[in-house]
Order: sequence, then C-alpha cells, then structure tokens
Amino acid sequence: MDEEYDVIVLGTGLKECILSGLLSVDGLKVLHMDRNDYYGGESTSLNLVQLWKRFRGSDKPPAQLGSSRDYNVDMIPKFIMANGALVRVLIHTDVTKYLYFKAVDGSFVYNKGKVHKVPATDMEALKSPLMGIFEKRRARKFFIYVQDYKESDPKTHEGMDLTRVTARELIAKYGLDDNTVDFIGHALALHRDDRYLDKPALDTVKRMKLYAESLARFQGGSPYIYPLYGLGELPRAFARLSAVYGGTYMLNKPECKVDFDEEGKVCGVTSEGETAKCKKVVCDPSYLNNKVRKVGKVARAVAIMSHPIPNTNDSHSVQIILPQKQLGRKSDLYLFCCSYTHNVAPKGKFIAFVSTEAETDNPESELKPGIDLLGQVDEIFFEAYDRFEPVIEPSLDNCFISTSYDATTHFESTVDDVLNMYTLITGKVLDLNVDLSAASAAEE
Repeated sequence: MDEEYDVIVLGTGLKECILSGLLSVDGLKVLHMDRNDYYGGESTSLNLVQLWKRFRGSDKPPAQLGSSRDYNVDMIPKFIMANGALVRVLIHTDVTKYLYFKAVDGSFVYNKGKVHKVPATDMEALKSPLMGIFEKRRARKFFIYVQDYKESDPKTHEGMDLTRVTARELIAKYGLDDNTVDFIGHALALHRDDRYLDKPALDTVKRMKLYAESLARFQGGSPYIYPLYGLGELPRAFARLSAVYGGTYMLNKPECKVDFDEEGKVCGVTSEGETAKCKKVVCDPSYLNNKVRKVGKVARAVAIMSHPIPNTNDSHSVQIILPQKQLGRKSDLYLFCCSYTHNVAPKGKFIAFVSTEAETDNPESELKPGIDLLGQVDEIFFEAYDRFEPVIEPSLDNCFISTSYDATTHFESTVDDVLNMYTLITGKVLDLNVDLSAASAAEE
C-alpha cells in the first residue's frame, strides 16, 4: 500500500478487470483493490448457497437442486460475439490462454407471439417462417447487399454513402416491412431501441456483418460464445494476467476511500489507515457515488429449470430477444439460458435469465412475457438494480468511472464503454486488429 502507482483500479467487475489488464500490458504500474472478499463486484458468479443467501436469506437450498458448487450463476449474464470487440480485447491481452470457450447453441427472436431462429444470411432468410414469400425475396436482396458491402470498395455501395444515408432510407430502398425491420434491427444489429433508424446506416450494416461473420466462425447455431464455468472466469483470468505484468491485486479492502489534492484531482486511495498514492483512479459507480447519477433501472428474473426453453430446438444455451415493438414497450426484453453443457449447473439443470430496462414501478410484471416463454421452473428469483453513469469530465479529477451494466444479454455495449475509458485514460485508441484464430481454443 505504501507505494506510488500510475493507476489504482477499484472493484473487480468485468469492466475494471479488462481495463486493469489492458493498462498492465501497456506497462503501467497498477494496483487493483476490491472491498469484497470475492472477484467480480456486480458481475460476480454465485454458487447455489450464495444465490440462496442473496435471494432467500438462508443458506439451505433444497437438496433436489443438486450440489451447490456445481452452480456458477452469473449476476450479469452476457454472451460474447465470436468476432466481436471483447474477443479482440481478450486476444490482445493474451488472457485467452486462461479461458475455455464453447459456442452457444441458439439465437432466437420473438415475433407475433412465437419464437423463431434469427435468420442471418440470404439462404436463411429464404427458409425463415418470419416472412411471407415476397418479403423473403426482398430480405434476401438486402442480406446480399450487406454481405457484399465493403466500406473501402465503392463498387459495393450501389451509389449510396452509408455515412449519410439513414438506416430507415436504406431499408426503404429494399421495401422491407416493419416486421422484418424489427428483427433485423434488434436481433441481428442488436440495437436496443429504434433511434438507429434515423442515424447513418453504416453502423447497422457493420453490426449485421459482425453477426454473420461471428455466426460463420464456429458453425454453431448462434454468433455467440461463452466461457466454460461462466463469466466469473474472466475477472480471475485478468487477475492472473495482471500478476504476470507485475500488477497487484488486493481483495477484502474495506472503505477504499479516494483522496483528492487541493486542486480536486485524485492523489491516492486510503483503506484501513494506509494510503496508496496514484495519478489516476478507475472504478465502478459504487466507489464514487457522489460523482455519478442514476440513469435507469434493470429488472431481472433468474430461474433454475430442468429443461431447455421450449421452441428453441432443445438448445442448451440460447439467447432470445423480444423487440420492444412486439410487446408495446420502449425497450427490448432479453432471455438468456445456459446449462450444464457450459458447466454452470449440475447435469440436467438449466439457468435462465429474463432482463429488461424497467419502465414502471412494477418490474416483475414487465418480465412476464419473457417468463411465460420459459415453461415449468424449479425456482425463480427477482431483482432490480439502478444504473448509474459518471457526471464529471474525467480530465477535471482524473477519476474514470464505468457505467453500470445494462439489461442486454450480449457484450457489445459493455466493451464500447471499456474502449472509450481506455482512450480517456491513455489518450490512445486500442488497436483491435488481432489474429482472431488465436482464440481457437474457444471451440472446445
């Protein structure tokens, strides 16, 4: 504690661990502290006894649910896009050598009361029951345009500048109906609401391409991968990585009070009467709650089941997105399910999560359309938590605060926050041009 560090990171949540890994690899001297005696902060992974304590207030879960330590229940469940930015960050830091990934079986979308596989290519569009015969042809043409589109090759642009043309205008050119636009925007491009329609179409096209390329990567039924034993493995892997680069991790440090000099800039962190000096602090909102504001609330249900989610082709791991329009809401509803095949539950058991941005004072009822898709559940738990974001420009106090995790069941928004923070802290843009095959251990 009595040394000086370039950066002190507070909290071992996913975002903080990734940043501490990136900064350590860059050669900065990093101290990483957490007031809890476990890794992961908000994004920790619980065994059955811990889950029971948190939601039921006792430490005696029913015996028929199986052994407590066979459970690894992620509190912030998110799948990883196989070719997405998180995989690139993991490869960039070489933390992949501590992790084993496995492909996720299915990616589905809710439409008119039914669950359908998300069509991601022109061939899948032709087979999908989501569209009638004429709409299929139009969708196929649009998918071919997206597949062939290359930003650097104007011949593939068909005379449109996608930095100017909006997503709405591009879609109109292909005559796609609202129903098709709904699943393309929310289940393929993974937009969280419909504001994207009036923004430049390039972002949506890039997102669709990322989905299709990720899907092709592991020949599975989805573009997603997920670590064996769950996301709790990520903070641990980054802690090992940090140690290799001379970083220091300290758990179970009470208080972690951030100290400021007379100019209001951070100068150190004090815990149990000892102060470690530093130039910058990186933390989650709970460590500097006077420098953040509430921006929303996430509602979520966690269910333990003895079967896969119905109508998902018996997928043992699956994401289902329920676009807001289908439910008459402002925000999408997300279903996430994984099971013993990813070693997060005992054999024959499945863990399902339903999450959304809460829009009313009765979040449980908002989750009902998702819970109704689960079928019979053995146990179900409900929880809601507030989302915060920083309000102060980091250059003023040298405090870099992450935003709270949103309701999405994929990592895209989380990584965006990490990469933005990395640039604010270091003044550089992280180079994500890596050899994606380096994560090939991912297949098994």
